[in-house]
Formats: sequence, structure tokens, C-alpha cells
Amino acid sequence: MVTSPLRTQGFNRLELLPRHQQATTSDVTIMGLPLTLPKTPLFGTDGIRGRVGDLLTAELALQVGFWAGQVLRSSASGSGPVIVGQDSRNSSDMLALALAKGLTTAGLEVWNLGLCPTPGVAYLTRATDAVGGVMISASHNPPEDNGIKFFGAAGTKLPIALQQQIEAGIRGLTGNPIPSTTWGQHYYRSELIGNYAESLWHPLKSKTDLQGMRIVLDLAWGACVKLAGQVFAELGAEVICLHDQPDGDRINVNCGSTHLGVLQKAVQQYSADMGFAFDGDADRVMAVDAKGRVIDGDYILYFWGQTLRKTSQLPGDLIVGTVMANLGFERAWTELGGKLVRTSVGDQYVQAEMERTGAMLGGEQSGHILCYHYGLTGDGLLTALHLASLVRESGVSLETLVDQSFQTYPQLLRNVRVEDRDRRLHWQDCEPLTGAIAQAEAAMGDTGRILVRASGTEPVIRVMVEAADADVANYWASKLVSVVEQHLS
Repeated sequence: MVTSPLRTQGFNRLELLPRHQQATTSDVTIMGLPLTLPKTPLFGTDGIRGRVGDLLTAELALQVGFWAGQVLRSSASGSGPVIVGQDSRNSSDMLALALAKGLTTAGLEVWNLGLCPTPGVAYLTRATDAVGGVMISASHNPPEDNGIKFFGAAGTKLPIALQQQIEAGIRGLTGNPIPSTTWGQHYYRSELIGNYAESLWHPLKSKTDLQGMRIVLDLAWGACVKLAGQVFAELGAEVICLHDQPDGDRINVNCGSTHLGVLQKAVQQYSADMGFAFDGDADRVMAVDAKGRVIDGDYILYFWGQTLRKTSQLPGDLIVGTVMANLGFERAWTELGGKLVRTSVGDQYVQAEMERTGAMLGGEQSGHILCYHYGLTGDGLLTALHLASLVRESGVSLETLVDQSFQTYPQLLRNVRVEDRDRRLHWQDCEPLTGAIAQAEAAMGDTGRILVRASGTEPVIRVMVEAADADVANYWASKLVSVVEQHLS
């Protein structure tokens, strides 16, 4: 057993690293208590995410911080701090402090930003000499969940191979850690968030004036409550903010990018030009036009793609989307001469395909957009500012742009809760479900499509059915949901 004294506030002597060689459960013992780990991987499509007090505890965050420190130290080309930010969840302070204790035990310096959007952590990691960044957030998940996601020194998501090294250390599957000759220090650096805010509006300042535009922002009680109104006002917009205080009990609850009803009503109530709703960590955004219609990531990619294409800034007229991208969007973009490449759901897959193909624009229907001309990670605030800017430059309203674009195919997405992680991740082994999917695909032919997948961020199986006929989509969605509930829930 390797032990290490932790000398920062809140911990005395912690037994960090017992050396078991099986990746099962109870692999790690801290302060004499077992740390139970799932048999399935800790890291999902967007870091480690789960229920606080169940999967996510201070003990786990400490281990994650220590082993992340080991991996970041060994993989970095230089020395520097780790940037840490968090959203407004009640558990974020606890997890951030425990993680920082692990990082400082590994000998790394920590710069704690406090409340900050995820893309702010990514930007500041890239803009400084940091060896990595960490965000404490569960994004769009409910308040009782939380998560830990990592960025490398370049400000992009930490490669899967390095995530696997961190997990191997936690599970006791690696050799002894590299000893640290000094303890790292912990500093609060909230003043750096101003640098991130300036990076959002400064590129638009010389060409865009939002004067006279009334814009409603739903901030979801989350990470961008102190920034969003500021950056829009900097460009001259009249801003109306909803859910604009940090509130760990209400983050994402009936608000934000996954609950657009309040924003839709507010945009029409205030006769606004448009509205934007962010998720809890502000790395994604959904828009609403003056008629209250939802403008999702497919529309944003279409509009932004057209703008970049006109100025020869879209190599190969290529946009990278995911399997969730609507057929209406794909066919409209193809008719313009463009090309859409689909990936699995998750911004890390979009980003990997963008790097492979040289694409400059990509994203997800959920509003997670990446434009390499302005940043290397999804940024809800940046995306919203640029959408408002291109609307102003077009000389017409957002609703007019929508009317002139494309019609989406009816697309139904149903989430079925499946608590058993192993059954959820291996749903393809359920013959009644695979049989029902085959039956539906044969019936719809080329007039529709089906996507069934296990969520990488929530304990649900997602069933998506898209068809030219709404009744057909509803019929098969209901049938497939029934099969999942009967055989997997």
C-alpha cells in the first residue's frame, strides 16, 4: 500500500492507493473505508458523471484528482497549473475541493476559477501555461447529479487514452505513482474569467452592433449567470435574463436548453427578436425565434455553415454532425452542394472527425457547436453571439431565415430509464428489442430511420424515430419504448 499525507484543509492522513489488481468493486480504500467502483468504465462520453453520494463522492474525487495529476504531469511538455471551474450545483464545492486536494498531493498547482462555464475552463487552459483543465459539472443533468470532465493543455477534451490511464490508476491497475518532491499550491483565480468574457465579444466588436435587438436569455440557474448578460450588452443588445442567479437546487429544473417552454413564452411576451437557453455549464445553447419556434443545433449549423461558405471559410463545404442530425437538415445542406458527415453522439466524436477531415464547423442537434475559427470546444455563449451577429448581418429576422431554410422531419426522442448499467450498455443483446428495430426499419424503408442508444451521461436508453409521416414516427417510437420497458427496465 502506498500512503500519502494530504496537508491542505479538511483532510489529515489519507490512505490513497492500495494495490489491488482487479477492476471490479471496492478497489480503493480511503481512511479505512472501501471506495466502491462500478464494473463498467467510470468515464463516459463526457467525463465521469453520476449521482452525488452514489457514484460521485469526495473520496472518488480525491482519487480522480491524484491520478489525473499523475497523468497530466507525465504527459505535459512543460510545467504549469491545472485550471479548475465548476457550475452552481450544491455538490460542486465539495467535489472541486476534493479534486484539488488530489491534484496538489500529486504536486500540481491548482487555479480555482469558481463559478465558470465549461468553455471558460477550456479557453483559459489553452490561453495560459496550464497542463490541463477540469470542470465540475453534470451539464444538463438534474441538480442531484454532478460530473468531472478534463481538458488537455490545448484546451480540448482529454484524449480517451489518458482518461483510461487515470481510471487504471484509480482501480489499482498501474504501477506505483511517480513521487512528488513538493506539495502543490491552491489559488483562487476568478479574475481570469474576465479574460474569457473578452474573448467572446472582442472578435465581433468591430463588425457587429446588436443595438436595437431585444434578446431574452435563459441562464438555467447555472454557470453563466454572471457572464451572459454582460457579453450581449457589450455588443449593444437589450438583454432580458431569466433564471439568472446561481442556484444549486434549481439548476436545469424546468428551464435551460432542455426545457424551452419558459423561454418561448418570454420571447413572445417581451416582443423580443430572439431568445437563447443555455444548459447548466453553458457549453451548449438552443435558440427561439420571435414566433416562439425552437431553433436547434441543426438550424444553427445550417445558418453558420452558409455564412462561412459565402466567405470561403468552410473547407469542402463540409459540416460534421451526429447520427441525431435531422434528415431535413442533411438533405437541405446537400441540395446547396454541401456535405454532412455523421458521427456517434458526443462532442468528442464530432471533434475527432473534424480533426480527421479538416472540417471547421461541426456540432450536435442538442446545441453543442464547434467552430474552429473561434474556439476548439463547444461554447454556448460564443455560439449564441455569433448567431445573433449573423442575423443582424443578414438584414432579415431570425424567423425569416428559418422560413427560408428547411423543414425538419418529425423526430421523436423518448428516454427510458434503465438503472442496471450493464443491461443498459449491452442493450444490443436483447433479442426482442433488436427484432423490433429490424421490423420498424423494414416497414419505413428510406422514408425514416431509427436510432437506439445507451446514454453516456444519464441512466437511460434513448429511442429516436424519424419519419416523413408523424403518425408513423409516433407508432414505432411507442412500440420500441414498450419493448425497452418490458425487457430492460
